[in-house]
Amino acid sequence: MASPSRDASSAHGSASVNPYTEAGVDTAAGDLAVELMKSAVRRTHGPEVLGGVGGFAGLFDASALRSYAHPLLATSTDGVGTKVAIAQAIDKHDTIGLDLVGMVVDDIVVVGAKPLFMTDYIACGKVFPERIADIVAGIARGCSETGTALVGGETAEHPGLLGPHDYDVAGAATGVVEAGRILGADRVRPGDVVLALASSGLHSNGYSLVRHIVTRAGIQYGDHAADFGTTWGEALLEPTRLYTAPLLRLIDTLSGSTPTEGDASGVHALSHVTGGGIAANLARVLPRGTWVDLDRSTWSPPTVFRVLADLGGLELEATEGTWNLGIGFVAIVAAEQADAAASALARDGIAAWRVGVVQDGTVPADGHGDFEQGAKGVDGGAVRLVGAYRDGDNSDGAN
Repeated sequence: MASPSRDASSAHGSASVNPYTEAGVDTAAGDLAVELMKSAVRRTHGPEVLGGVGGFAGLFDASALRSYAHPLLATSTDGVGTKVAIAQAIDKHDTIGLDLVGMVVDDIVVVGAKPLFMTDYIACGKVFPERIADIVAGIARGCSETGTALVGGETAEHPGLLGPHDYDVAGAATGVVEAGRILGADRVRPGDVVLALASSGLHSNGYSLVRHIVTRAGIQYGDHAADFGTTWGEALLEPTRLYTAPLLRLIDTLSGSTPTEGDASGVHALSHVTGGGIAANLARVLPRGTWVDLDRSTWSPPTVFRVLADLGGLELEATEGTWNLGIGFVAIVAAEQADAAASALARDGIAAWRVGVVQDGTVPADGHGDFEQGAKGVDGGAVRLVGAYRDGDNSDGAN
């Protein structure tokens, strides 16, 4: 729950003019923002959350972790990036919170962890209570969809540092996983199938390139976009798809459902396709000495990627290190359970399809493309994209 900055909520005596208000910090607006967001935040609270809205710290009852034989805490922090500039441009703020949850909580499920709680931080030039409440309502909605309690937060007013209508958002979340059920590269085996999970669009990465293309084309975010049937801004604010709940259900479906069970799931590793694109993020969860060819012909990148690439004079292949191109998550699963996994995800509303197979041995040097070898400090496997994308558009990206 975002609450007023501790400085902004300070008392300043009985003077008729509050010097902090004169300096540009409106404590009353901060208090109103908290009142407007209270009900949305409370809907994310289960019996594990103690205390109310507005405390200095959120409290979460961890006694439920006693059911774990060896509980490990997982944590992640992230922001939404320059996608917020588009929200500000068209004054639409109710989906940015969903993006934040997607960027933060969906990183936790990569190791197989169940999210427990999240906190948020909003920095702004001026507190507009309804705007802050919209942002937090989106965060709360995402937390509800992922089973995460929103237990704390902060709204900081930074006049002079940020413009009146500027803001940025960030968050952090904590989850738990049984030590014997951690997913990752050590579970991956040659012959495992790589499943692609469809994205909802751009998600929250590569927006610096998006905004560069749109600006150079002379397009305003309020302009009608014929390809999308909406304004450009509305199309580009399509919220990030949330994968946590379906993936946790998939893990339980393909293995035991109780946290103390240590048997390996049919899901061996997961990768969240964020900054760096598909190949680099998949390489991070492969063991060294393995490699994967991802077959572009198994899907057609959705319209938003094609339109933006054409507008920027770019080949789709040139954007592979920046955009997800229709694949928001990747699951590496045991070959004999790949079909069951894809079917389970489809029942949960997520299109999934086979895009490659894990290989071991010498990485081929056959002139069919360069491999991404590990990424972000991880000395992992190697991945490249091969073939040509299918023509046409499929909104889910699936074959």
